[in-house]
Amino acid sequence: MSHVLNTDLVKSGAVRPSRTFGRDIAGVAAILLVAVVGYLLFPDNLALLTRIIAVALFVLSLDLVTGYCGVATLGHAALFGSGAYAAGIVSAHYGINDPLLMTLAGIAGGAVAGLISGAIILRGHGLPQLVLSIALINLFHEFANKASSWTGGSDGLSGISSDPIFGMFEFDLYGHTAYVFGVLLLVVVFVALRFLVRSPFGMLCRGIKEDPVRIKALGASPKAALIKMYVISGAVAGIGGALNAITTQVVGLDSLSFTMSAESLVMLVLGGTGSLFGALSGTVVFMLFEDYVSAANPFHWLTMVGALLIVVVLFAPKGLYGTVVDLLNRRKGAGK
Repeated sequence: MSHVLNTDLVKSGAVRPSRTFGRDIAGVAAILLVAVVGYLLFPDNLALLTRIIAVALFVLSLDLVTGYCGVATLGHAALFGSGAYAAGIVSAHYGINDPLLMTLAGIAGGAVAGLISGAIILRGHGLPQLVLSIALINLFHEFANKASSWTGGSDGLSGISSDPIFGMFEFDLYGHTAYVFGVLLLVVVFVALRFLVRSPFGMLCRGIKEDPVRIKALGASPKAALIKMYVISGAVAGIGGALNAITTQVVGLDSLSFTMSAESLVMLVLGGTGSLFGALSGTVVFMLFEDYVSAANPFHWLTMVGALLIVVVLFAPKGLYGTVVDLLNRRKGAGK
């Protein structure tokens, strides 16, 4: 069955083996280049750049279930927030301050939240699926609020601290170590996800998005595959949540908010769904644009953000990255 899926996708142009390795290298190079440029342009605002990396990991996790699997969700922040609280709790309550162990705790917390969310959300389709996702994010938010002895409730979880990485690289006030740590996490996750989405399992999930009936006829279980992808998505979101907890040293209820879920979906659509490059570009463009316009016009910045989104949706329905790729492909085709 995997052979059939791979053959069909290669024929349809979804996979071009000769280009994949080059795109992997180009993707890593682009991330590192943008990271260096960001450091040079915003040396005094590395906290913003680190926050962008954490959210980028979150949007990548959303792309796995929405872009590659076609699962509609507005409650994905439950996975990000669970990872953040897991990392924060092991530090604040158990004294585990090693950043790598806190990241592992975030992965575990996000994966468990992904398993719970997937098992519930995948019982519905279309609009019922969206309703279930909204209900879930509200339940996660309320649970975190009520479990104030563990989460800090509405005051947020404080008392989080981070030891030096490997005992050598201390988290400084300027955010240099946090930024480099975030960039390295993003590179590792990006490479891992590039292998995942073009693996037989990744092809299976793409096939489920395109034609779940055919996949079931081939003998595969769409629901089991989607739940596995939800768990993987939760692990990736948990890394983003853990990074946010480690670098800010506080976890608030806003990490489990419906607003964050909706904004992540906006970033994904802005960059282009079904593409890791699109998820990254959409996050960077949205968050930098939001930061700039909110500082330039604190009273009407939402209007400008809304106008940007309307323009992109109307004139670039495949997202910024998807539209650029289409234009380049058309030029190549016209030049032949």
